[in-house]
Amino acid sequence: MITIDSLNVLEPVSAPKLPRPDWLKVSIPSGKGYSDLKSLIDAHQLHTVCEEARCPNIAECWAAGTATIMILGETCTRSCGFCAVKTGRPNELDTAEPKRVADAVKVMNLKHTVITSVNRDELQDGGAAIWAETIREIRKAHPTTNIEILIPDFQGDTDAWDVVMRERPDILNHNTETVPRLYRLVRPQAKYQRTLDLLRYAKATHSLVTKSGLMIGIGETPDEVLAVMRDLREHQVDILSIGQYLQPTKAHLPVDRFVPLDEFAMYKKVGLEMGFRHVESAPLVRSSYHAAEQAQ
Repeated sequence: MITIDSLNVLEPVSAPKLPRPDWLKVSIPSGKGYSDLKSLIDAHQLHTVCEEARCPNIAECWAAGTATIMILGETCTRSCGFCAVKTGRPNELDTAEPKRVADAVKVMNLKHTVITSVNRDELQDGGAAIWAETIREIRKAHPTTNIEILIPDFQGDTDAWDVVMRERPDILNHNTETVPRLYRLVRPQAKYQRTLDLLRYAKATHSLVTKSGLMIGIGETPDEVLAVMRDLREHQVDILSIGQYLQPTKAHLPVDRFVPLDEFAMYKKVGLEMGFRHVESAPLVRSSYHAAEQAQ
């Protein structure tokens, strides 16, 4: 278990070690596709959530020439109990970053581009202006690509939401991450209802295709997962991703259980019956995993 003190600092407590399932064995990143993409990202001084969040699919995705670019730096102002991205006070805002992102997207000739970011709660607009500029620069540099964005909640600031959403990304993603009961532990600076409000706002005000994602195996029950899925459908979310939580370091929340494959299959079946246009549900699924296929 993990406890949180009044400052929301995570304190690891010993937890029984669970047997590792066979599907947890993934390839070590290597090969020309991986090295070429790594060189391109380094040359453009970019960050990727693949590296910063220690994604288990990095070998597969990078070998195929796909990556999720992370903007607004590499330091997040929040301290989520599941996330390996560095927490602290970010550096100054890099206003040249949108152009570098767009140049990289053009060089990679991406058909589907996925952009995410850290939280920048110290900024008045939460980084919304940089988000909007990044989308505009990508459209200018490589107009044929689809743009999927995975945005923070901007502390519920609808003006910031509008700045980003008016650029009309092809898919707007904002992850729910977990069930309401676990928010104080998993996402201490976020609010479940705020997440739902953002997703509804994107659909009702800007008519965007919306997407959200859940981690499971972090302490929730199947009934709680199904309840969140119903909430997301009531808020007209189109695409859902569900994956197994994996503890990135010993300082993060422990894995509560490794979810069986038939449970993942059940969520996919029930989700499609609920009316989601697409459900990606499997242990190694992450927000941007097979994103291009989902967009189709």
